[in-house]
Amino acid sequence: MYDLARTILPVYLILMNAAGLLIMRIDKKKACRDAWRIPEARLILTAALGGSIGVWLGMYLFRHKTRHRKFVIGIPAILLFQIALAISLLL
Repeated sequence: MYDLARTILPVYLILMNAAGLLIMRIDKKKACRDAWRIPEARLILTAALGGSIGVWLGMYLFRHKTRHRKFVIGIPAILLFQIALAISLLL
């Protein structure tokens, strides 16, 4: 079971972070076109489910949501929590 988790977890995290980066890009393009947007709750949920690095990177790579306090503070907070959780599980 432990070996399975060690192989699946990295793949899951890579996919979630790629998804986080992608949805930030899509939402930014939609914002520029004044089109239907991806709900902020979905962006935050993606970060909370393991895509925090992708969402954070997307914020600054695409200059998106960088003026929203819940993103500027919330996404790094989620990331720090996930790092602390990973450290505690590894030790």
